[in-house]
Order: sequence, then C-alpha cells, then structure tokens
Amino acid sequence: MRVLNGKVEPVTQVRYLRARRGGGTESALLTVEQIRVDTLPDGVDAVVLTGDLQGIAPSPYGGDDVLLGIALADHMTVWSGAGVLPPLDRTGVVLAGDLYSAPRANRRGASGEVLDVWLAFAAAGCAWIVGVAGNHDLLTAEEVAGLGGSAALLDGDCVEHGGIRFGGVSGVIGDPRRTDRRAEDEFLALLAEVGKAHPEVLVLHEGPPGVRREQYGNPVIGGRLADDTSPALTVCGHVHWDRPLARLGGGHVVNVDGRVVVLTR
Repeated sequence: MRVLNGKVEPVTQVRYLRARRGGGTESALLTVEQIRVDTLPDGVDAVVLTGDLQGIAPSPYGGDDVLLGIALADHMTVWSGAGVLPPLDRTGVVLAGDLYSAPRANRRGASGEVLDVWLAFAAAGCAWIVGVAGNHDLLTAEEVAGLGGSAALLDGDCVEHGGIRFGGVSGVIGDPRRTDRRAEDEFLALLAEVGKAHPEVLVLHEGPPGVRREQYGNPVIGGRLADDTSPALTVCGHVHWDRPLARLGGGHVVNVDGRVVVLTR
C-alpha cells in the first residue's frame, strides 16, 4: 500500500460543530480527500482513514446531532449509494482515535465512550474496521471484539486483512496516570513489538513529525520509524496538518486529524 504520486485530491466536505478555543462552539468543515496507492487489501476497493472526529453533526438522514464519527458512517452510506465510494462491504476503515466530543461540542479535551462510533461503521456494513484509541477515548479491545471478527482495536499487536498486515499502538506518550497516556519507554517497547511483525500499515494516534515545519509530531516516535524498514503507510492524528502527507523513511505518513482520507487503487 504505497502512495503513488503524493497527490491529494478533494472529494467532498461535511459541516459539523466543534468546541472553540476559549469556550463555546464553532462551525467547521470535515474535509474528505483521496490518495492513490499501488495496491489495496484483497476484497476491498477503498480504505477510509480518519481520526480526531471531535465534534457533532446531524446524520444526513436527519434527527438530532450525534458524534461526528456516527454521522460520517451515515454519510458514507449515502456516498456509496451515489458512487462516490465503492459499496461499503468493499470498503475498509482505519480509525486513528479521539472520536469523542462533549454532547454540545462546547468543551475542548472532553473524554468519553466511543464504542458507538465503531458500531456505526460496523452497522453501515464496512468490510472491516481497525484502529487505535486516542487519549480522549474510553474504549477497550474487548468491547471492540464484541462487534465481531471484522473489528479490532490495536495496541502493540497486528491484524491482517486481505493480505495486508496492520499494526498499531494506542494512546500517547505522557503521564500514565491520565487517560490513554503511557510512559515513553512503554510506548516505544510496544512500537518495537509491532515492528517485529513488519506491518505494511502502522496506525498510531500520536505520530511522528513530517518534513515541513508545520507538520508537528513526536520526534521520539519519528526517530524510531525513519529508516528504510518503516511501514509503507503510517496513519496518525493528534495534531493537525494542513497538508496531510509526508515522506517517512521508505514510506509515507498520512495525518488524519480532523479529516477523512480515502485510499484508492
């Protein structure tokens, strides 16, 4: 799953509400973009990457505002019917964490349960769902496993779909007394354990920096990944990049903080 030309193509947008810096709520746009890759897992025609969906929005079918990830799953059903996406049973999903919002999207940094977001993608009929927990997600691997064999929350382990191996580490480096934070040595040990399996796609919440000054990330993580044995794709979020793509060793980083990236062949 290697990026072919580095071109990021706009597809569509979804308007939603998010917490504003300093308090209150503001309107924002969730961008949906497309990147071409050389191959996809067998059995799917697209892979949707997304993360940091910290907002609320109505479903395209109407009703009250719901978590943005739930609304996105409904939008994907509509887009699939319109031919913007392939049939969802031929679409995989990768979630990079932080899928919760305060109910009125008026408080930044809120933490809460996000199983319903995973459930929405499963209920939409997506072929499979893999991902990690962010530092604001309350979620366990056992809860995700209860959705069925096509869903897996990764944390120091790997799963394979269609001949492509996905590995992941949940959370961020920080004070382990806080939600989904762990000591640096523990995080790096899990990252090394995943690396032994040589995943083609590595899923993280906190990722490495990019090549541009504004592509912020954790240099400790970048130092462990920036060589010719790095995964073809590293998917991450946690901090926003205006440009979602960067080279990393022999592969690329795709930053999906507050955006959707659709991988197609």
